[in-house]
Amino acid sequence: MKLNLPTCFSWPSSRRSRKGLTCLVRSPPNNSKPAFGPVDTVRRMSTPSASRAKKQALDRDMIISVLESAATRRDAKGYLQKYTHGKTPCPSAPSHEPAAGSPVASLTNGRPTMTTTTTTTTTTTKTTDPTDAAVVTLRLPQELSSDVLHGIAKTLSQLRVLGLTALVVVDGGAGADCRLLEDQALRLCEAIDSFAGPGSKMAGHVFSRRKRKTPASTPPGVVADTILVDDRGVLERALRRSVIVVMPSLARPDDISCRAPADANATTLALTRYLAGFPSEASSGTDDPASAPTTHPSARLASVERIIILDPLGGIPMTRRPHVPHRLINLEQEYDMLLQNLKAGASTCPETAGTGRPNAPNDNHAANLSLVKDTLTLLPPTSSALITTPFAAACTSSSTPPTAHRRPLLGFDSMVTTRRQRNPLLHNLLTNRPAFSPSLPLKRIQDEEDGSSQRVNSGSATLVKRGMPVTIYPDPRVEPWRFSKPTATRLRLTDDCFDLARLLYLIEDSFNRKLDAQHYLKRVNDNLAGVIIAGEYEGAAILTWELPVGVSEQDACAQRRFVPYLDKFAVLKTRQGCSGVADIVFNAMVQDCFPDGVCWRSRKDNPVNKWYFERSAGTCQLSASNWAMFWTTMDAKERSTTLQDYESVCRSVEPSWADKKHVID
Repeated sequence: MKLNLPTCFSWPSSRRSRKGLTCLVRSPPNNSKPAFGPVDTVRRMSTPSASRAKKQALDRDMIISVLESAATRRDAKGYLQKYTHGKTPCPSAPSHEPAAGSPVASLTNGRPTMTTTTTTTTTTTKTTDPTDAAVVTLRLPQELSSDVLHGIAKTLSQLRVLGLTALVVVDGGAGADCRLLEDQALRLCEAIDSFAGPGSKMAGHVFSRRKRKTPASTPPGVVADTILVDDRGVLERALRRSVIVVMPSLARPDDISCRAPADANATTLALTRYLAGFPSEASSGTDDPASAPTTHPSARLASVERIIILDPLGGIPMTRRPHVPHRLINLEQEYDMLLQNLKAGASTCPETAGTGRPNAPNDNHAANLSLVKDTLTLLPPTSSALITTPFAAACTSSSTPPTAHRRPLLGFDSMVTTRRQRNPLLHNLLTNRPAFSPSLPLKRIQDEEDGSSQRVNSGSATLVKRGMPVTIYPDPRVEPWRFSKPTATRLRLTDDCFDLARLLYLIEDSFNRKLDAQHYLKRVNDNLAGVIIAGEYEGAAILTWELPVGVSEQDACAQRRFVPYLDKFAVLKTRQGCSGVADIVFNAMVQDCFPDGVCWRSRKDNPVNKWYFERSAGTCQLSASNWAMFWTTMDAKERSTTLQDYESVCRSVEPSWADKKHVID
């Protein structure tokens, strides 16, 4: 009996290159064989070996970068909830949905089978959430080598895989013309297209320039709303397909005039405003309202999670250490002072050589700081900005030379003995934290990076957040903290400047223990040194002046032996982790309040002790007790009396918990 088998099913051409797909195809016509006979050919459809190897290498690099980000379980949970929870990615190509009741082929155990679809109310699942996006400003790309630009393209592709689509503004600096900006934009597009994915798109006609009458009351330094976005749907379509858009900083005055280079800070701000759904106010701010573009989004096109500035100058330098960038900037607390110091030239940065910038480096740092402040004002408080170098973003061998740790063991000369530099962009996406904790002493970072300050500078970045205000009582900017005589007026927790109920709730929530409020107030009110409050009582530190055992108050005043003691360090449970509240409070304590040192104690089994240890200058396990002592005084070991006084205080301070469990300590 002869079997007449049906024609073998074959996948559409758009799916033939799927890796690992095995399907049956009909043999080519042959005069010696019937046109429809048994299938006698099995062919494996896969991507070419070179493309497959490149994709595997990219996936491997991304996995390594994710593992090297040192993300905690809490960080991973936050990332998954933010970028993957409840979101359906849009396909990169239009899908062909079969009609209801039509046969559909599928694979079951590697074999093609036929199924029938049923009519459903909704045929496609489309998320209503806007695309998570990052606005990137790439400065002076013409000075970057092909390797560095290729590394930046790879990082942007990895960010897209992790759920963050980049929109890049190309800044050629002063003197750049249209030809240079377009060439550099195409150069970056070619590098991005060399990786797997939806690819990139150059959008050179996105920005338009409109004249606006700037009010005389406009403060200096504010970016005027002269640059508008008129994309005609280009950005929306690209974001829907997860295409990386590269835009040269060019703007045209009208639809028929030629484009001209525009200030990249203005185009970046206009792009952020457009994506966030804010109207451009063109009709009220232009000389010719009829010529203003009327196409602006009625709702936000994207959820802008990051503002990224890739500048050869790197992060914002510290005032007292101009060669070291800030790791975290809390705009609510530090913006005015930092901007004042930068404009006054309080810090210098010798990296100007070869940058081609006409202005002093501090002016460019101030412009970067003002730009991220203006853009973050338009975005939710959870958004942040990252300022780093293109070399750090590329993470290539040309950015920082590899450092060999030791000679290869067992004679295997080909063994890799170098430590990869952490990519600040990927690390920040996964953790929303800087690469190194801002409260970590610089010496700890140098020890981690083998003592090389150059590696720290080139690999570090400045993370900028809107943050929260920090209130310090008394204000150390008015008068440094010093022990006041017993006859002087003292600060008390019962003063009107404190919300005592919220402060007590903060302590009990952070420690998860009930406080004996009356006992605590009686103990600290007469020796209170000061209080640091972050935000709306989201974090706090209560510091006291403690008297060592056996030392009279008069002798302690004469010999300056009153011990600066951290009595309570509390952060709300909902703000613990990646919010940075603990770092903000700790930095205020050691930098503004007690720069000469402070001590505190913690139970030996406290899981926070690792965090304390990394930020202290020394630690000691107190014998015959359950206490560990920490201090930030740099020369405490050289002064035996100081350590003795610290230990005496840490042993003698009586806790004020209502459960009385401190007796076992």
